[in-house]
Amino acid sequence: MIIWINGSFGVGKTTIANALKLEIKDSLIYDPENVGEFLFNIMPEKKDDFQDYELWRTLNFEILKDLNRSHRVTIVPMTITNKKYYNEIIGNLRNEGIIVYDFILTATKEEIAKRLDKRGNSTGWAYAQVDKFISAFKNFNGYQIDTTNISVDKVADNILNTIIKKGELKNEQRRNV
Repeated sequence: MIIWINGSFGVGKTTIANALKLEIKDSLIYDPENVGEFLFNIMPEKKDDFQDYELWRTLNFEILKDLNRSHRVTIVPMTITNKKYYNEIIGNLRNEGIIVYDFILTATKEEIAKRLDKRGNSTGWAYAQVDKFISAFKNFNGYQIDTTNISVDKVADNILNTIIKKGELKNEQRRNV
């Protein structure tokens, strides 16, 4: 199974992914940005966003498909707002029979800005993307969780309980039960 944590920069994807990893036995975190950074460094044609490389989408689909064979749960903290790209990875994984839970973390624009400030984001690029992300996720299917006034533990529990209710994760697969 794959747990995809989607949402704006600064909404808490990596924090929640780390909390889930601590809770789920035999889980791992996979970050598709590593493939993107690699491609940025080697591709002769430069793009503004590594997700625009078809190779990025293909490689991540193949890597996730392979990881699914060897691990019970793969946790992916990654923002994808382009539905075509989303379908090329997540849709194709599902077409392969792989269970993918897509959780979209949301928060108010003010809360996201506060979190970006807290982590020391000084480029301004992430701030400039927030409105686009907030708008894009209104049209996405997936389990939306407003993280504005909820603790990390409660968000992680919400995700875990959703998956347990669907029968894809058993309580005994949790570390801290």
